Amino acid sequence: MWIVRKLWRFCLVGVAVAGLGACAGYPDAPADPDGVDAVYTIGPLDVLEVFVWGDPELSRQVAVRPDGRISTPLIQDMLAAGKTPSDLSEDLAEALLPYIQDPLVTVIVSSFAGPVEEQIRIIGEVNNPTSVPYRRNLTLIDIMLAAGGLTEYADGNGALLVRGQGDDRQTYRVRIEDLLRDSDIDANVAVLPGDVIMVPEALL
Repeated sequence: MWIVRKLWRFCLVGVAVAGLGACAGYPDAPADPDGVDAVYTIGPLDVLEVFVWGDPELSRQVAVRPDGRISTPLIQDMLAAGKTPSDLSEDLAEALLPYIQDPLVTVIVSSFAGPVEEQIRIIGEVNNPTSVPYRRNLTLIDIMLAAGGLTEYADGNGALLVRGQGDDRQTYRVRIEDLLRDSDIDANVAVLPGDVIMVPEALL
């Protein structure tokens, strides 16, 4: 555990040296950032309920494979990942046309993982480093509940939120300790698909 914490400190310092700067130099994360398209897209490991109306033998629960595809009776290797449930419903209905007259298909997501690139990740000094599927109105409190809170070694107010990729990447400070230990609700902020939250070890 000591080695892991030291490696984490080294990695965070390395990020700063690479050009991100000191934590104090970052702006606070916006409480309510610009909205995103909240339409859910299916991802690998999602579990789907496929209903073919009037034909219960073709209706069943299926898991999206790691390659993003599903198989149902009469339909093999249909790409599901990256589609909305309504899009997949239409594609399945079209694929069933040779077998059923005017098929009506409904797809419901019963267990969520979501596309990997849209998951929110939290790493560092939390009790359960994890990734969380994005959903509308997700906030820092939700992520911290999933991560099991801060460890005793955490510098919660030195945490960083990295948003975006490449030239569009932005880095913000988030005040997790104020939020969790001081009940400062103003420190709660919205999170967006693909956000990465890094919680460093406190420097003694």
